[in-house]
Amino acid sequence: MLLWIIGIYSLYILAKIYFSIMQIGYINVEKRRKPVLMPQGRYYVAGNYAVAKERLAILESFAEYLLFLGWVLGGFRWLQGVVGSEDTVVNAVLFLFGFFAVNWLVMLPFEIYGRFRIDQSFGFNKMTPRMFVVDTLKSILLFLILGGALFAALAWIVSRNENWWLWGFALLFAVALLANVIYPTIIAPIFNKFTPLPEGELRDEIEKMMQEAGLRSNGIFVMDASKRDSRLNAYFGGLGRAKRVVLFDTLLNKLSDKELLAVLGHELGHYKHGDIWKNVAMMGGFLFVAFYLFGHLPQGLYTEMGVVPTAGVTLATIFLLLPVLSFIYTPLMSMLSRHNEYEADRYGSEIGGRQNLISALLKLVSENKSFPKSDPIYSRFYHTHPPILERLEALGFDPEQVDMDAELPKEGIFEFLDRDEEK
Repeated sequence: MLLWIIGIYSLYILAKIYFSIMQIGYINVEKRRKPVLMPQGRYYVAGNYAVAKERLAILESFAEYLLFLGWVLGGFRWLQGVVGSEDTVVNAVLFLFGFFAVNWLVMLPFEIYGRFRIDQSFGFNKMTPRMFVVDTLKSILLFLILGGALFAALAWIVSRNENWWLWGFALLFAVALLANVIYPTIIAPIFNKFTPLPEGELRDEIEKMMQEAGLRSNGIFVMDASKRDSRLNAYFGGLGRAKRVVLFDTLLNKLSDKELLAVLGHELGHYKHGDIWKNVAMMGGFLFVAFYLFGHLPQGLYTEMGVVPTAGVTLATIFLLLPVLSFIYTPLMSMLSRHNEYEADRYGSEIGGRQNLISALLKLVSENKSFPKSDPIYSRFYHTHPPILERLEALGFDPEQVDMDAELPKEGIFEFLDRDEEK
């Protein structure tokens, strides 16, 4: 059985690397062709950024594979020897802490390189080493508290129930829902400062849009994202009464009010169409399948790994194999998500104005240095958002109608075009 597991995991890693190589080859060709949606220089830089991220992803895949082999070919046996083989809740929590600690330490250099080498060289990273260390320590503390409580509950279920996989799924699904509730109001403020959007015309317009969409939230906030990253974003976070509108300060600095309202209109489209709950249902289905499959692994697998199948080992095995199932699940999730994005664009163009949404998307792709083209297979497999060119075409925009080498004003691209025609 162990050879089968290794074979399946090997195919998974090879597929990831193959997709990345395809994407790198595609972008290296396209970035030298006529630019679209952004000036020539920025277009080329965006291509280089995408390639750099994919190259790092390949290295991460190799590290992930070595970690996997290390765990199943002796790592679990070594860790069980360190913490003991008693099937207790404390033993399971210690085993899982050790498992995640080793994985984190191995992958940490890639995170540091991605942020302080790649992101910084392309003008995104604003985080200082000190800030990174502080954030890391906060994350570790949260993991020890919240993760420890979750591990203890899961271990108790595994050691006390014959159908532990079903109850384990129910617990993890409930925790995932709870995380969505507490994240925007409790966890996110630990890392960022959230300031209520000042009263004024913009706030009034946002509240009006929310009222029309039937969305009630506990506030509209500006997040100090610029102290860590220069990219633009906005989101509706939370479930139930914990829902809140979050605007990155970088977004406020780059988009006009009309463009900002169109972007929020897109996000409201997700709420209006129930996309949040669709995603929750998809996540629930994934967790159910994962716990069912990995909860019925033959006992012989643990014997081949040289370990006693304690609660800690059983749960660590599930966490180790989850990425394989997630990879298989990805194309379906991506397909449904892309459909939802088109529908949200349609709603956003209706409530916020088609031209405003197009103008905002053009600024987002340029400011975030998002290369607008992608290998078709890679895109269909991974991308939760349709290629930006396809989104703009669906909105009726022809990229040939504007010279993207010109400096676009904050008020928007269509105001720029109208002003250029007047000349």
